[in-house]
Amino acid sequence: MDAVEKANAERQRRWTKDRKVGEGTYAVVYQGREASTNRKVAIKKIKVGQFKDGMDMSAIREVKFLRELHHQNVIELLDVFSSKTNLNLVLEFLDSDLEMIIKDRSLVFLPADIKSWIAMTFRGLEFCHRSFILHRDLKPNNLLIASDGQLKLADFGLARDFADPGYKMTCQVITRWYRPPELLFGSRYYSAAVDIWSVGCIFAELMLRTPYLPGESDVDQLKTIFRALGTPTEEDWPGHTKLPDYLPVGQFPKTPLRDLFTAASADTLNLLNKCLVYEPRKRVSARDALDHPYFFALPYPSHPSKLPKCAAQIALAKPLEEVDGNVELNGAGPNVKAALPRRGKRKLSEDDITRNIARKLDFT
Repeated sequence: MDAVEKANAERQRRWTKDRKVGEGTYAVVYQGREASTNRKVAIKKIKVGQFKDGMDMSAIREVKFLRELHHQNVIELLDVFSSKTNLNLVLEFLDSDLEMIIKDRSLVFLPADIKSWIAMTFRGLEFCHRSFILHRDLKPNNLLIASDGQLKLADFGLARDFADPGYKMTCQVITRWYRPPELLFGSRYYSAAVDIWSVGCIFAELMLRTPYLPGESDVDQLKTIFRALGTPTEEDWPGHTKLPDYLPVGQFPKTPLRDLFTAASADTLNLLNKCLVYEPRKRVSARDALDHPYFFALPYPSHPSKLPKCAAQIALAKPLEEVDGNVELNGAGPNVKAALPRRGKRKLSEDDITRNIARKLDFT
């Protein structure tokens, strides 16, 4: 056994797989633990052998970027080892994801809770963009939640680095409901603004408790966007009719966001609007979003430890359900209309009041 094989065998012995918690086309996820400390981990076993040209590119990307990114709002890659024809990624163990929390109808979100989740999303994304990395698949079930309430960006299988603005990239990224219109029109030259659109859709979904723009096909996705935000004009979005896959999909008037988000504050709607601007160059950056008045107005963001937890998270149920890089949402694919949220009220307890005035997140 040479030195490389010996080092790999030692790494493999550090980790124990306990039970399978998810399976996809290219990977299986296990709940495991560190042999010496019993620390819980998630082990993502990627099936390398089935690719005639070697390893799946998404696996290479995930390892590459997670080795570079170290931030409290990005999932941590603890180790990598190989076994037979498989590559194993050892990731920190996370109890649930934002989709599970949104779908848990027993939970009621306070405005401060939504503010906290969105702040942590922007913090993780700002670090990625500052490191010249596009995520390209932000959606609620790729935003994982730790036991201490911290939100972490996960699944970097579609991520890529960017630096040269003239470099061609694929437009077949980002799950359809969270995909910006420039990609739906086939743009091959784009920026960090594609991730910002996705955050805007997640922001709206947290307030509505149902997906904001659920299209049934790429063309229907454009219609869904235009029905919600109005059909763009050349003044709104110069040059969009020249994009490779442009096609007219109907004229729809612009509806004020206030008509749908009736309980949202002016600052909330202003930030949401800045995320969902048609012209990508005018979309707010993650850095500027964190400086937006929304995050500094009352109520301040809830402390992560005070955020609502879903029943599955409390019971320490399975932590990860999706293991592919770009699959449809769990439980409701793009052809399924999500159920409308039930509206409920609760009396504010002393703990709720404390959450309302919880200390501001440190954005420095």
